[in-house]
Amino acid sequence: MPLYPTWGDIALRLALTIVAGTVIGFNRGARGHAAGLRTTILVGLAASAAMIQANILLSVGGKTAASFGVMDLMRLPLGILTGVGFIGGGTILKRGDLVTGVTTAATLWITTVIGLCLGGGQLGLGISITVLSAATLLFLRWADRRIPRQQRALLVVAGVSAVATSATLAKLIEPLGFHAQLRKQTRNDASQATSLCFDVVWKRAEAAGPPLDLLDAIEQTCVVESFELTSEARH
Repeated sequence: MPLYPTWGDIALRLALTIVAGTVIGFNRGARGHAAGLRTTILVGLAASAAMIQANILLSVGGKTAASFGVMDLMRLPLGILTGVGFIGGGTILKRGDLVTGVTTAATLWITTVIGLCLGGGQLGLGISITVLSAATLLFLRWADRRIPRQQRALLVVAGVSAVATSATLAKLIEPLGFHAQLRKQTRNDASQATSLCFDVVWKRAEAAGPPLDLLDAIEQTCVVESFELTSEARH
């Protein structure tokens, strides 16, 4: 960082921070995430302003012989990183086994680091991180969607016997690559109807789409009451 930044230096750093926040935030906003364009720009500007402030204060005298403390300029950007941790934690949601928002939290974190780099005058490093981050969000998602990963769902069907229904399901879905395990059995006293809840596990890439072949196979012999995915689709 230069000891005495000019207004031209400060304007360039802020402008590059806005560009970086726009590039990264547009991707998140277009996909409908909570932390979109405005959020990433504001987070980046906060980090950049903190580093600019630290840069301006570099020339201020530190500890004197009569002082009891010393000014630590790096506490300001470190406090920004801590604050963004709270914002990122607020974007992560957990509903049962389903966790969403991790990529959005990581995006806010990397935007903060970019703002710190640009605000501190490391323009080449900040621009490089921006390009790499945008490429990761835009292009690596294509590869991520094609990586086979384990997925889970809760399946509720109407059946007479847990043992018979479990055996029937196993014969139907195992050749397709699905595995079902009985979780619980409930009975409606009024209608005498029995509902069976199964944990269904399979391994398939997200690009393959929803498991419609599984539902088609089950509906040949059972009545499907509900089917709920419990594993996260990557964004």
